[in-house]
Amino acid sequence: METSLFIAKIIGPCCIIVSIGIMLHRKFFQKIMEDYFKNSALVFFGGIFALIIGFVIVLTHNVWTNSWPVIITIYGWCGILKGIWLIVFPNSVLKFTQLYAKNTTFLLIQAIIIIVFGLILTHLGYFAYS
Repeated sequence: METSLFIAKIIGPCCIIVSIGIMLHRKFFQKIMEDYFKNSALVFFGGIFALIIGFVIVLTHNVWTNSWPVIITIYGWCGILKGIWLIVFPNSVLKFTQLYAKNTTFLLIQAIIIIVFGLILTHLGYFAYS
């Protein structure tokens, strides 16, 4: 449980901060996405970063329960899958992003999902088990 709380205390606030940034500056983040996926080196390094973070989480927290810590495990596995996707299938990422970048509503929906996720993890990490 200590590892779950520790990771929740990191991921939760980061998600809240990023999602608030996205909601306040959607066009800026849309431009970031467009620029990011035009640069092959950044896509590759983003994949490496996602892969490493995913493996760190999974190797320290591969907990499959019917309780909230499974959220962190799933987050880690999603990081691994995202890293694989960015490294192995970079062309499909570009096509996906082009469709995604055309509609700012998708970015807002993503920000809302991320902030809810962040609020849940922050609450669990800092308040629910103190």
